[in-house]
Amino acid sequence: MSKLTYISLFSSAGVGCYGFKMERFECVATNELLPKRLEVQKCNNKCKYYSGYILGDILLEQTTNSILEQLELWKQQEELTDLTVLIATPPCQGMSVANHKKKDENKRNSLVVASLSLIQKILPKYFVLENVRAFLNTICTDVDGTNKKIKNAIIDNLAQYYNIKFDVLNFKNYGANSSRTRTLVVGVRNDVGVAPESLFPVYREEPTLRQIIGDLPSLTEMGEICPDDIYHSFRSYSPEMRRWIENLREGQSAFDNTDASRLPHYYKNGEIIYTKNGNADKYTRQYWDKVPPCIHTRNDILASQNTVHPVDDRVFSIRELMRMMSIPTSFKWSKYSLEELNAMSLNQKQKYLSQNDINIRQSIGEAVPTEIFRQIAESIRKEEIK
Repeated sequence: MSKLTYISLFSSAGVGCYGFKMERFECVATNELLPKRLEVQKCNNKCKYYSGYILGDILLEQTTNSILEQLELWKQQEELTDLTVLIATPPCQGMSVANHKKKDENKRNSLVVASLSLIQKILPKYFVLENVRAFLNTICTDVDGTNKKIKNAIIDNLAQYYNIKFDVLNFKNYGANSSRTRTLVVGVRNDVGVAPESLFPVYREEPTLRQIIGDLPSLTEMGEICPDDIYHSFRSYSPEMRRWIENLREGQSAFDNTDASRLPHYYKNGEIIYTKNGNADKYTRQYWDKVPPCIHTRNDILASQNTVHPVDDRVFSIRELMRMMSIPTSFKWSKYSLEELNAMSLNQKQKYLSQNDINIRQSIGEAVPTEIFRQIAESIRKEEIK
């Protein structure tokens, strides 16, 4: 069997592709735009060669050249013949051209097209694309300059080389541990002889929030950090806001309060201004016995979507979010092990969380659940060792 290898594009902190590492795939190159996200990947020893951590915009020739150079390095140093998998989770802009204009770039969803071009250039044995529900029907400007649906661009660029399976799944039924409806595209090179549908994650009954996080200790004091787990802590907020949520039952929002003093508000020129209920899932206490909610990037605030714990007066802790996104405890967010972090003094722990909390939470909110990619990696590995 040849080496199991992969390249990951738009890899963020590497939460999703950690599933490939769990299945003993080796990372040839990983590309990310934000340095702090790439640093997390380094803490998890993702790449064998340090040059495999590639920081930069994939639209720049320098970045794509660095990725291709890493592949050549592996062919020479590791006697690699074929890249096993290329993974891409490109940010996908909406239908409007104007929404995507920045700097000199005005082509629609050029990051998606750049991903397809790189797949076509490398021709890995398999490729995996993951994105939002509307991904396939969103318009892009293809390499030939024509505007078309992304699904058609994938077919036009890759169908001659690959057998491709498209599907939209709610990952809650495939091991993600929370509701997350996404588009999944899997391609298998024609000469490999594997049906792409056989590589998709396996359906399973969705778990409840209680099943996922119910064993974790309650946190009742702002700033409280679980002695056995630094990532299970009570993220502080303005004490006044606690009155807004403290009496809520499961499924209730702070906007359901009948006492005006408990309604979300702010002050302007000394006058109280009540916040409009523009989004029904804000300040809303979650249900123990329902599927965990979709995790968003602003999971750090009460005013975001579905962030309030079913019992405690707080947003979900990092550990709870990790479980809801099927991220294993072995995943590292810094150079320190969990044991080293837990051994720190309270002041050191508070400083660490202050410096890293937002980056961790945002990385979780934008990630592919680890278990989804781990299952795909496992299926590919089984095919490769036949």
